[in-house]
Amino acid sequence: MNETTMPAPLEGISVVEIATYVAGPAAGALLADLGADVIKVEIPGGEVVRNTRPRINGFQSRMEGSPQFEMDNRGKRSIALDLRRPETQEALRRIIDSADVVLTNMLPARRQKYGIDSRTLMARNPRLIHAAISGYGGKGAEANAPAFDYAAFWARTGMMDITRDPAATPGLQRPGVGDHSASLSLVCGILAALRVRDRSGRGQEIDVSLLQTGLYLLGNDLSQVLATREPAPMHDRGHPRNPLWNHYRTSDDRWLMLVMIESHRYWEAFLEAIERRELADDPRFAGPVERFRNSPDLVAELDAVFSQQSLEQWSMTLSAHHLIWSPVRKMLETLDDPQVRAMNYFRSLDHPVMGQIETMGPPLLMSEHDMPANRPAPALGADSIEILRTAGLTDAEIEETLGPVGDA
Repeated sequence: MNETTMPAPLEGISVVEIATYVAGPAAGALLADLGADVIKVEIPGGEVVRNTRPRINGFQSRMEGSPQFEMDNRGKRSIALDLRRPETQEALRRIIDSADVVLTNMLPARRQKYGIDSRTLMARNPRLIHAAISGYGGKGAEANAPAFDYAAFWARTGMMDITRDPAATPGLQRPGVGDHSASLSLVCGILAALRVRDRSGRGQEIDVSLLQTGLYLLGNDLSQVLATREPAPMHDRGHPRNPLWNHYRTSDDRWLMLVMIESHRYWEAFLEAIERRELADDPRFAGPVERFRNSPDLVAELDAVFSQQSLEQWSMTLSAHHLIWSPVRKMLETLDDPQVRAMNYFRSLDHPVMGQIETMGPPLLMSEHDMPANRPAPALGADSIEILRTAGLTDAEIEETLGPVGDA
């Protein structure tokens, strides 16, 4: 990235994050990457993900610390508050009084219970942007229904059902996929609201749900389902609509994915790459329509072809012919992917407990702002006193909120 003295895009913007697990904190991390001062509000014992080690998720590593917590909480400040206490609720409201954004995944009923609902907060601070993320949205019968992305994003939307071969059982989503997708929508809404506030001086509410995000990501299928009122056709590897848009097993029991959607453009080059030029004269495969009608026959031909060489051998061959395809990578292999490294998608982090580790960088790059993403997540409550003093609380009020202030 280019070195520059230009201020970060969100320099001077204050964000109060009252969120746990993934979707809300991920949005907060991206705002911090963009230069915002993000204050993370946690319970006194710390949120669940802070205390989740890799071994709890099935890894063999005995590493202490939580890499996924670091990814979604880097660059923030931390305050630990027990919101069951009225004086603590008022202290949090005073922090929010001077904030630009409050970001939360707390359910509406709990926000009202603690006096940090949008109506209360925006009455005190009309310039506030109140950004909420939930399972099913802020209105309706399920506004207060608890959810994870496995339920609201993956299963509820139809994504879990449609992303499989017809004969296969539904697969389980990987952790955080829906959450990280929804976090991008939340950040997009916050940035738009900040732009509007620049002109009007007024804040507004942003509502993002995992359900809405999943429906949007299914938009190519769902737009057709909405218009036709017909079910979306499932992909059948043995009988695809386009055999050049399909996956095949190699001799070393690996897989490759062909993605030549406009198959007529690539057919001749593809046949040359796999050294099966005679298939060009086969009337069963003369054009896209014929290849669809006879796709089981062509899949059988290609299964036989690709089973003759390893994934590495096919990688060299297919890449040399400039075809659209990809190896089906194992996640460990992506760590050393030359293109990933060339783009600096992973970042190094010096962590006080885990030592030097690599972590996932931001989901975008900017020419005038480096977004180094190399500041560790804060220790629990590390900035509590400083944050409360900045909000105007006296030492006596801080002691009432947190306990003895000491010499900090």
